[in-house]
Amino acid sequence: MSFVALDWAILGLFALVLLGVVVWVALMKEEDTEDYFLAGRNAGWLVIGASIFASNIGSEHLVGLASAGAENGMAMAHWELQSWLILVLAWVFAPYFWRAKIFTTPEYLEKRYSSRTRTFFSFISLVSYVLTKVSVTVFAGGLAIQEIFGIDTMFGIDFFWIAAISLVLITGLYTVVGGMKAVLWTSVIQTPVLLLGSVIILFVGLTQLGGDGGLMEGFVVLKQASGENMHLFRPIDDPDFPWPAVVGGSIIIGAWYWCTDQYIVQRVLSARDMTQARRGAIFGGYLKLLPVFIFLMPGMIAAAMAQEGLISLEGGANAAFPTLVRELLPAGVKGVVLGGAIAALMSSLASLFNSSATLFTVDFYERIRPGLTQKHYLSVGRSATLVVVLLGIAWVPVIPMLGDSLYEALQKVQGLIAPAIVAVFFVGLWSTRATPEAGFYGLVAGFAAGMLRLVLDLSPGLTNAHPALTAIQSLNWLYYCCGLLAFTLAVMFVVSLVTRPKSREALDGLTHQSISSEQAQDVRASWNLWDVVHTVAILSITAIIYIIFW
Repeated sequence: MSFVALDWAILGLFALVLLGVVVWVALMKEEDTEDYFLAGRNAGWLVIGASIFASNIGSEHLVGLASAGAENGMAMAHWELQSWLILVLAWVFAPYFWRAKIFTTPEYLEKRYSSRTRTFFSFISLVSYVLTKVSVTVFAGGLAIQEIFGIDTMFGIDFFWIAAISLVLITGLYTVVGGMKAVLWTSVIQTPVLLLGSVIILFVGLTQLGGDGGLMEGFVVLKQASGENMHLFRPIDDPDFPWPAVVGGSIIIGAWYWCTDQYIVQRVLSARDMTQARRGAIFGGYLKLLPVFIFLMPGMIAAAMAQEGLISLEGGANAAFPTLVRELLPAGVKGVVLGGAIAALMSSLASLFNSSATLFTVDFYERIRPGLTQKHYLSVGRSATLVVVLLGIAWVPVIPMLGDSLYEALQKVQGLIAPAIVAVFFVGLWSTRATPEAGFYGLVAGFAAGMLRLVLDLSPGLTNAHPALTAIQSLNWLYYCCGLLAFTLAVMFVVSLVTRPKSREALDGLTHQSISSEQAQDVRASWNLWDVVHTVAILSITAIIYIIFW
């Protein structure tokens, strides 16, 4: 089934609305870097929560999570269900971050540890953005659009590159022009479009799978076709997803992403006050309960339909989502779903571009050349965004080397980066005994050990050089992720024993052990029963999902 006039009309309407928002934001004068990078610190909880969700859900979810569902069923659902950890950001980290009035999470590491810890963490963040998030999102988006349209080449050029580069350049343009405000406000529009398109895919897929029995019969057929893939937990001797490693690894990666990553935290830092910051994160937590059902489960539906002979997945697991769109949806609806896919790509990339520009400008450039005008720093931030765009495009060809399942490949790389960061942040927040040297050397050692595994994965021939390298490369990647956390904690513990910690005065308000009674009262005044009830609700729903799909 090809695109018809109605589909193009819906896409055109979506583009016009988005353009109108960007123009409106561009006409609003940006006074300084705080306005450009953090939307003037005046965002409310609704905008923050919608932006968290839309920024997190990129095309790597639409394509990658569906791919994971088609290949491994519910095994990769843990990474989505661990999004309850955003509540740790809301209740634990957000008060410290917001009260410190920081632009970036590396700034917190400078205050807590040292300047070089901040610099190294900023470097890690920028590298991870370009090599994983930007490139993976672009790859998935280009693949989805190419598969949905069914076009191989245009003007003698691979249509994948035309689609991917066009969307990246358009997204980069509106991010450069509008800054964080453009990201936040377009997210409010894109989120419902994305949700609508994905829900349509879910219901139509189940109905088609159920045949004459309809939607409910579709669930029965899906369960029968999926078999063991319908369960979250695999046996402890499973070669790919042993349950202890899955639980540990998914929590570590989730804690890094939801509590410390600039990509997510920047949305919370844009809040007008501590209450809005917390409630925005809580609202984002509600929205994050949906991806398992609207993104991963359609991949399982595609695999089941392929088993029943209803569709063909000749393009492999990564083609699950675009195949469902192309084969199942009627005219008009297809335009809505593609609009959702484009919305996901643009919102996710826009957030990455803006966060990268913030990190470069605030954590590198402004420290090298202090005292310049705010206008100059805004210009540098926009230039940094353009550089990130180009670097992201340059790394897209590397993505197919990371594995067959796009989402699993992404988690493997993030599992090598996250443990060291989680250790440094969580220990730094809870303990005054961790020294500046412990923070720096723990981060360096953990990151180096993670990159060693990545090099061995990409160059398996190196493992023959020494039995130790063979052991490192052959260890299940989830167990290795857990081991990295233990290794980093051990380094921090040893270094802290032989170095001097900062004084309590220097750590005032930066750790749980060094907040004043007045600061504790400010935090208490920022929440009430509303926050508690909704927090408990999110945790309860998460627990129920685990019980159902145990």
